[in-house]
Amino acid sequence: MKADAEASGSGPQEAAESRQSTNTTTATEAVRRSSPPRPAGAAPNGNTDQDIEKLRNSAGRQASIPMGESNGASYVTIQEVPSSPRVDNFRKVSVLPLIFLIFYEVSGGPFGVEDSVGAAGPLLALLGFLVFPFIWSVPEALITAEMGTMFPENGGYVVWVLSALGPFWGFQQGWMKWLSGVIDNALYPVLFLDYLKSGIPALGGGWPRVVAALALTVLLTYMNYRGLTIVGWVAITLGVFSLLPFVVMGFLSIPKLEPSRWLVVNLHDVDWNLYLNTLFWNLNYWDSISTLAGEVKNPKKTLPRALFYALILVVLGYFFPLLIGTGAVPLDRELWTDGYFSDIAKIIGGVWLRWWVQAAAAMANMGMFVAEMSSDSFQLLGMAERGMLPEFFAKRSKHGTPLIGILFSASGVILLSWLSFQEIVAAENFLYCFGMILEFIAFVKLRIKYPNASRPFKIPVGTIGAIAMCIPPTILIGIVLALSTLKVAIVSLVAVVIGFIMEPALKYVEKKRWLKFSVNSNLIDLNNDTSQESTVSLVD
Repeated sequence: MKADAEASGSGPQEAAESRQSTNTTTATEAVRRSSPPRPAGAAPNGNTDQDIEKLRNSAGRQASIPMGESNGASYVTIQEVPSSPRVDNFRKVSVLPLIFLIFYEVSGGPFGVEDSVGAAGPLLALLGFLVFPFIWSVPEALITAEMGTMFPENGGYVVWVLSALGPFWGFQQGWMKWLSGVIDNALYPVLFLDYLKSGIPALGGGWPRVVAALALTVLLTYMNYRGLTIVGWVAITLGVFSLLPFVVMGFLSIPKLEPSRWLVVNLHDVDWNLYLNTLFWNLNYWDSISTLAGEVKNPKKTLPRALFYALILVVLGYFFPLLIGTGAVPLDRELWTDGYFSDIAKIIGGVWLRWWVQAAAAMANMGMFVAEMSSDSFQLLGMAERGMLPEFFAKRSKHGTPLIGILFSASGVILLSWLSFQEIVAAENFLYCFGMILEFIAFVKLRIKYPNASRPFKIPVGTIGAIAMCIPPTILIGIVLALSTLKVAIVSLVAVVIGFIMEPALKYVEKKRWLKFSVNSNLIDLNNDTSQESTVSLVD
């Protein structure tokens, strides 16, 4: 949440800014005096106030403003800014593409859940993907729906924490979640090539693999550059292609199903670390879609509905393939590792179905890459619009995409692609947990501090209920952190310390005017949001 800028210094630049402010005030008063008074009950967005707002916004965009602060410009309410005002000339994302963008932010299909059976057996694996969503996914999705419609702008969870805890912690949230997302995205080109190397052995290692990974990263990055609408429809196409073979597998498996196989469990032989990490990795990142809320068409209705339908799609996309695989094939837990679904497909339907599942898995990695990069890059754009990053991060390409944010995110993916799969998952989970703790604190604090702020979608619980809803996932976070290895903990804590250094360093850069920082004066300031609360149904 931005604070009023403090007056400081009396040099030429400050004098110029003072004259600019005086001229703007004078012009504003002139408009007021030259226009007839507004009749009682007239709409607050009449012509007179529109002219005044234009003058204020023009002055706000010209001045350089310290990070996280404002220049005193007036702010509009949530209802007046349904989405980012800077992208009105570009196509917004509708509900169907948004569902599949969320699907790929969180899941991408059942590829990668096989370890849950290997770690704990069929019964616990099936129960895990039914129960775990209520402990983690549902609370995170509900919080995202409420906060995302409360702040329908790019930046998402960074803005939530900024508004509740101030610029310093807002920046830390942005740094940890962006780094977590980039680390996560470094997985997908590697996994894509892993699925292809059985057919193309040269991709197994050496320079061919390095060149192929780089070329794939460049191709998918270019797709993000061309626009979020294209990314959304690509996600739909890839999503249907990735899930369809499991529908076919389900019909073919019916004669081979034995329900007794689903009940197999041995509590004395459970790898709880692998089990919980597999569940956590496959069912988190619901909040990632909030970073591009400014690109969504009618976000106060579209975002909650998309989250609701995506939650159903994700859970079914995990549960039914596990139900098929564990029920139709005799159990051998040692075989249940990454990629085992392709072997199950061969057993049930033959080689053709195996190739289809392998191709679907490869395509799913492409979908997860483009969805994650969209989230990461628009997060950087949103942070720049709040004055937390240099202004050039907020500049858009001719397609409406954040070019600098895309380049930074792609560079991070390339630099981190040398890490192993296990190190990537553990490191991103560690950083992600820190970010989620800040989100839970921000959610509760905003409920207490601004109980009457406009929340187009509001979780139907009071303050006590909001706190209670955050307790189970917080306990889970503690368990995940406690199970982390010392190496992962040290690397992650070093990354956190880097964020602690970067924020004051950027403030110093802004103070010295080495780079330009500015705040979009059209964004929401809860201190000036006097609108009454209104809510919408999740599914109506």
